[in-house]
Amino acid sequence: MLKDDSTRQNTVTGADSDGDSPESLRRVAVASFIGTAIEFYDFYVYGTAAALVLNEAFFPNLSSLNATLASFSTYAVAFAARPIGSLLFGHFGDRVGRKSVLVASLLLMGLSTACVGLLPGYSTLGVWAPLLLVLLRFLQGVGLGGEWGGAALLAVEHAPRGKRGLFAAFPQLGPSVGFFAATGIFWILSTTLDDEAFHSWGWRVPFLLSFLLVAVGLFVRLKISETPVFAKVMKEQEASKAPALEVFRRHPREILLGAGGMVVAYGLFYTATTYCLAYGTTTLGVPRNTMLAVSLVACLFLAAGTWLAATRSDAGGRRRLVLAGAGLAVVWGLVLFPLMDTGQPVLIALALGGALFCMGVVYGPMGAYLPELFGVRVRYSGASFAYNLGGVLGGAVSPLVATRLQGEFGSSSVGWYVSAMAVVSLLCVLALPETRERELG
Repeated sequence: MLKDDSTRQNTVTGADSDGDSPESLRRVAVASFIGTAIEFYDFYVYGTAAALVLNEAFFPNLSSLNATLASFSTYAVAFAARPIGSLLFGHFGDRVGRKSVLVASLLLMGLSTACVGLLPGYSTLGVWAPLLLVLLRFLQGVGLGGEWGGAALLAVEHAPRGKRGLFAAFPQLGPSVGFFAATGIFWILSTTLDDEAFHSWGWRVPFLLSFLLVAVGLFVRLKISETPVFAKVMKEQEASKAPALEVFRRHPREILLGAGGMVVAYGLFYTATTYCLAYGTTTLGVPRNTMLAVSLVACLFLAAGTWLAATRSDAGGRRRLVLAGAGLAVVWGLVLFPLMDTGQPVLIALALGGALFCMGVVYGPMGAYLPELFGVRVRYSGASFAYNLGGVLGGAVSPLVATRLQGEFGSSSVGWYVSAMAVVSLLCVLALPETRERELG
């Protein structure tokens, strides 16, 4: 009879990878970091374009507000697709292994992104242009839905004892670097091209670069081995025939509470980046180049918060740090827009940097925390689905809700909305246990 993974996770130990060579562990850290950086670059390129140009290129017949909402709606489609991707890739990741699934997710995500750069606008294809944009965005979401869980498991299940938080910090830094790269490229194009060139073809360049990035990612990922935890367990047990059904049956509480814990991370990020980029350039009248430069500065705060919290979680515990980040976010939500509304670049940078630092403190430990909530037979499916369900609840709707709230009630209501998401995450994580002492295998 198979042991229930959730009942045997009380032994004080780490991953069974102590025998991995330092060179192998470095390769795993690099592969998990580069893969998530590339895939999140692809995802954020779309978000930046949605805030700056996609409304004009694909929805020219709508009013400014409705075109922005339509652009953000295509942006939200990928979040709806992400849980589907987590179940699809999670099924194969729990049955055949982490490595091969990560290669497939990288290909799907990268090629979908590159095709957006080749897609003609509304003036050429008419109504087919936004329809094809939605399809490519959906495929982006499916690919990213399988990415994070595999990358996190790749790091965590290779990690030496007592260093799962440290190793999980590498894939968790991927979003920071991906966002910095995406924003940086848009900033360079925005400062070197005039408006006509930027809107006609310049915005396509970051998407087309995905062809090159996919090649780099494949080169790195094909050199890594399967995780020792998964390989060991598959020798001792039969793989789950239906991981999704099994994880929903055994771990519904962990899925829902884990997703709730992720809500504030997504909400903070997409409010402070995608929405605030559009809000700053349109409502506040801050120059596009200035807002992009401010976003670059704020991204450094995200990286700092992520690394600090992830690495400290090995000693201080995952749960405590996530709670601290969510609690700080409750307060920062009320500060965010008063600082934004000054229109001063330094204060805007402080507003966005503070929000992204809070997000990083929550997000950093989650790379180890969510995988540790689930047994190895269903870990890919469970961690991925919880992570991406949190994305639907916190990330997909945030720019849409924020746009509507600001239009109806003013910017302060958006800050209250951010604080409310932080309270939700705080309560969900309070209901979860600490996991850093759990056995992975």
